[in-house]
Amino acid sequence: MQLSKVMGHRGAAFLAPENTLASIKAAAKTGVKWVEIDVYPIAQGGLVIFHDDTLDRCTNGSGVTADAELKTVLSLDAGAWFGSEFSGEGVPTLEQAIECIQDLGLGLNLEIKYEGTDVEAVVPPILATLKALWQDPEMLMISSFNYPALEVCHRLNSALYLAYLVEDVPQDWQEKLSGIAAYSLNCDYSQLTETQARAVKEAGYKLLCYTANTTDAVKDHWQWGMDAVITDDPNQFMHLES
Repeated sequence: MQLSKVMGHRGAAFLAPENTLASIKAAAKTGVKWVEIDVYPIAQGGLVIFHDDTLDRCTNGSGVTADAELKTVLSLDAGAWFGSEFSGEGVPTLEQAIECIQDLGLGLNLEIKYEGTDVEAVVPPILATLKALWQDPEMLMISSFNYPALEVCHRLNSALYLAYLVEDVPQDWQEKLSGIAAYSLNCDYSQLTETQARAVKEAGYKLLCYTANTTDAVKDHWQWGMDAVITDDPNQFMHLES
């Protein structure tokens, strides 16, 4: 995998409304080579790029995201809350995001945002969309806090680069990573200890840390072996890519 040291979080969430095409484009303008976005399954098989369990914070809609119909979500304004210049920016579908990201030549860290248990129904359509549209497997990472979802990913395509998402690194991290032949552990930088970081690296895995928005926040983490930082503002870290 052609992993770089800096990855934009939800596109570039400090620079444009998160998880929109505008945010992805804003990330690209910083020079960042990778972006992280969230794919959220909604009613009737819809797959949209969204983070929250409700529509209220990031759109002019309201209600439970998972229960919303695709035509409703696509009609919402997902930009005005961030700034008037983004008024009319919509919630993208997974297909639209893939097209945008590939047009910009970026790598994709796609987080499966799903807290439910019906992973056998949710995961295959996401992988089918990626199989049909995503061109470079070396520029694709799939991550999730939902470990059973990652297990389904691994079973359906053992060649995928999988990342187990955690806040605090659990005691059984090595068993979990081994069970899905994971590429990386993606964890909260503020919860990570040096001992944990060095153990993950010694075991042969990549280590990605979210969501750091100043260089000082992770100045020690690079020495511990951190491979990449996931950030709302890639501009803060782009000097590392030179």
